[in-house]
Amino acid sequence: MLRQSARLFHLIISHQLHHSCTRSARQTFQWRLGSAVAAPIIRGLRSMEPLKADQDSEVPTTDPTLTAPESSTKDVSPTPTDTAPDEKKTPPAGLLPGETVVKEGKASILFPSANEVFYNPVQEFNRDLTCAVITEFARDLLSQHGVKVVVPGEIERVVVSLSEETNEADVQMEKIGAEEPAVTATVGEKCEPGLRVLEGLAASGLRSVRFALEVPGLQSITANDFSTKAAALIARNAQYNGVGHLVQASCRDASMLMYEMRRKKERYDVIDLDPYGSPASFLDAAVQAVSEGGLLCITCTDMAVMAGNSGETCFSKYGSVSIKAKYCHEMALRIILHSLDQRAAVYQRYIQPLLSVSVDFYIRVFVRVFTGQATVKNSASKQALIYNCVGCGSFHLQRMGRRTSNGKHMKYSAATGPPVGPECEHCGQRHQLGGPIWAEPIHDLTFVQKVLSAVSGNPSRFGTSKRIEGVLSMVTEELEDVPLYYTVDSLSSTIHCNTPPLLQFRSALLHAGYRVSMSHACKNAIKTDAPPAAIWDIMRCWEKTNPVKREKFSETSPAFKILSTEPSLEACFTVREDANPQSRKRHLTRFQENPQAFWGPKARAKSGGGISTNLQDKRQKCQNKRKSQMTDSSHLKNYPCKMFKEGSCTHGDKCCYSHSLEQTTEEQME
Repeated sequence: MLRQSARLFHLIISHQLHHSCTRSARQTFQWRLGSAVAAPIIRGLRSMEPLKADQDSEVPTTDPTLTAPESSTKDVSPTPTDTAPDEKKTPPAGLLPGETVVKEGKASILFPSANEVFYNPVQEFNRDLTCAVITEFARDLLSQHGVKVVVPGEIERVVVSLSEETNEADVQMEKIGAEEPAVTATVGEKCEPGLRVLEGLAASGLRSVRFALEVPGLQSITANDFSTKAAALIARNAQYNGVGHLVQASCRDASMLMYEMRRKKERYDVIDLDPYGSPASFLDAAVQAVSEGGLLCITCTDMAVMAGNSGETCFSKYGSVSIKAKYCHEMALRIILHSLDQRAAVYQRYIQPLLSVSVDFYIRVFVRVFTGQATVKNSASKQALIYNCVGCGSFHLQRMGRRTSNGKHMKYSAATGPPVGPECEHCGQRHQLGGPIWAEPIHDLTFVQKVLSAVSGNPSRFGTSKRIEGVLSMVTEELEDVPLYYTVDSLSSTIHCNTPPLLQFRSALLHAGYRVSMSHACKNAIKTDAPPAAIWDIMRCWEKTNPVKREKFSETSPAFKILSTEPSLEACFTVREDANPQSRKRHLTRFQENPQAFWGPKARAKSGGGISTNLQDKRQKCQNKRKSQMTDSSHLKNYPCKMFKEGSCTHGDKCCYSHSLEQTTEEQME
């Protein structure tokens, strides 16, 4: 076993890996390591088994070019005659004890049962969407250099039009490649003029391996992780999937790696950051390390902070105060875009959002970064403060700066405000101040349409294609120049009346001459350019047909103040044809129900490994104590006394907790 591991380590570091299939050229697999982490990596690599990519089989086979002598092989994988029938089966060749093979997309990832490397199957949608976005980004970028991107299964290009003027989707088929470029880029092959990709926090390397197997037009992929065990696993997974010529494993601090690649010729074309929690500490390095017009893919999972639970923490991380409101999920998207633009402006750079989505328990943004001192001056006028009424939920935006066109020149000045008085004009309550946030469009509808067309025309490419199509369809329907939204249920709750049907409320806004759309971030959202006064007039008209008991209202309540004013317009609730969006008519998968219980974030990976504690067992033990109180105090004797372990318990035998030294010793050993 030692002889085999030592020989494998020597082959990986000193020689070039042999690749099967159509590749005869040998590619060099390099470790980008510092001296401080060299020794731990060597120890991690000694556990590697010789592997070979086998896409048709779930169990990997052994690469003949790296096969050890027969005597060593027998020590690793004994024959069936060497194992008793009742004994536990030895893992297949190439798998270490406790490892399993996780399949997602076209990748097969070796994953340890111990919680040493993070993996969350919930974010398959995130990874599918990223592959689709990078593919279209590469298609646009490489077409300028005469390179055609070829995607497996994509024969015809489908352009889906979700215009509300038609009852059915207008689907136009156009042939791809009428004029064949001189160079084509296919998946799994190295493209010299292609994109250089960095995954800063790669964990098991699943995302990077999927990029190599599913995204064409890539020159190299650097899969980096600060954990030595994760870096070793990345190397094994790259070799196992036969993409060692594209995926380079790296064990570095992500920020330091990006800071070192700030030179123009060394920058990455695509940087993907998907941390466990907040990406705030990586943003400064990311906006410098991405190339001119390059793509940043950022994930935030600290939604409790960004959705208003800790406004002061949000300000310290992103430079913006979050507030609790119904539009908190879209506000979170605009907070991260504000933070990116603010950090990029320090280096005379600015961002252009391509796609921003709020999904499940996280948000995901795709932005391009450009350099331009003149354009950076527009940054102040792109940010806005939010005045949110604590009584009725009405909100107003106050731009941070003002710009006016003066012929060929642009004049910049300070903004004037505030847009509200000391009290809300509708309910008389005070305002909360939040932000600043990004107040410009959060999507590039032309680019989103290209991604939607590609996914719709090749639905078998991704496992979550239906959901991608539904979410992107809603994105194309959103009013891009209207920040934030209201919800119908919150408007009804404010005046304590029945909730109007969504189509009737949308129709009332359309009859009044305003634009309206839904939002992908919330099921009952209403995005409209109507002022709060018009919205409350419509709700007053609805209350007249669905009256409430006003005598129960307090004179200081928002409902009493709002309903005491007569509406200035007569709302019409007759349902209009254009009130129902095309994505809703076509019954697309827009707001998917959770496929299983406790669908959400997983436990953080432990640096020392070990089996991760089930989150539900941990919650039952440490939380919800008041919900499941113990009626019999004798059960408390099952838990050791903390004060007794410290030697400070004075209750003695009267203590309700256990003083058993054996139990205390066992818990310390655990």
